[in-house]
Amino acid sequence: MRLHHCHNFHDFRELARRRLPGPIFNYIDGGADDEATLRRNTRAFEACDLVPNVLTGLGEVDLSVKVLGHTLDMPVYCSPTALQRLFHHEGERAVAHAADKFGTMFGVSSLGTVSLEEIRSNFSCPQVYQFYFHKDRGLNRAMLERAKTAGVPIMMLTVDSITGGNRERDLRTGFAIPFRLTLGGVLEFAMKPRWAIDYLTHEKFRLPQLDEHISMDGGVSSIGAYFTNMLDPTMSWRDIAEMVEQWGGQFCLKGVMSVEDARRAIDIGCTGIVISNHGGRQLDGSRSAFDQLAEIVDAVGDRIDVLMDGGIQRGTHVLKALSLGAKAVGVGRYYLFALAAAGRPGVERALGLMREEIERDMKLMGCTSVGQLSRSNLRFR
Repeated sequence: MRLHHCHNFHDFRELARRRLPGPIFNYIDGGADDEATLRRNTRAFEACDLVPNVLTGLGEVDLSVKVLGHTLDMPVYCSPTALQRLFHHEGERAVAHAADKFGTMFGVSSLGTVSLEEIRSNFSCPQVYQFYFHKDRGLNRAMLERAKTAGVPIMMLTVDSITGGNRERDLRTGFAIPFRLTLGGVLEFAMKPRWAIDYLTHEKFRLPQLDEHISMDGGVSSIGAYFTNMLDPTMSWRDIAEMVEQWGGQFCLKGVMSVEDARRAIDIGCTGIVISNHGGRQLDGSRSAFDQLAEIVDAVGDRIDVLMDGGIQRGTHVLKALSLGAKAVGVGRYYLFALAAAGRPGVERALGLMREEIERDMKLMGCTSVGQLSRSNLRFR
């Protein structure tokens, strides 16, 4: 199987499965507990049907959207995700290249493996810095100031991860950073020597946003203890309001799932929210983002940019979310599997296929711009 054999999400996932050691593949692929929310995230779209219009005299299709003060050439962006150079040695550099090529937004995580300064100085696409709230308030202020100094335009605070989800696939394989594998996990690595060669012959794996705070040598401040020991479960709306004021620019909350929280985000000055259940990796049994989208858009969509992520695998999924009122949608696993499969060419192929799908589906819907999509195009079963 080669990259040119990949035509959809499932093909990229399969090629990634063949190339990654099992523990790393399952880290990307898995969810919390019974993974019910992980499955629901995509299945939610199946309960919604598109109703196209015909004979509309179509011309050129415009896929551009304005999100958080920036115009994107397509309504799909690359959500910030952690540990990318673990999946392929190019990591965030490959994803940023692809986002730049397709004129869309890209996020660097606090647990990213390339510095936000490097990405900001080398790529022109709108950049998000995904942030976790730490017990050390001085660390929070320093990290925000670092991002401001680098010129990052959008802050995205993840609010659904005050503790880690119960990801049982990782427990079975012993996946952790630094590695503490079970015997089965070690055997899985031994069966994928190409990954090991790439990992060992390129620059050392590191977390440049947190180099001074997390040891990669397996000490007490290892990544495995990061969520437990460093993140603050007492984080409150007052704390976030102070961050919004300190940032003084586009500020987005990621992980909002209720109307009440969406309204509070507006009250403290946020300019955007991402409806998200963290890809089904945190609270299993929680509602899918797509199921919750209309309720939140109806309540606050005229006062704040509403984005969503979770379960997006097809262009038709994107159109359904946009028709309900999302300004844009984020993808995570969709590009991570492509990254793992083939690095930069993989991510570029994945985004290219997604753009082609959306454009073709827009034509089949009888629409020439995202603004023409509405709930009149949808029926729920």
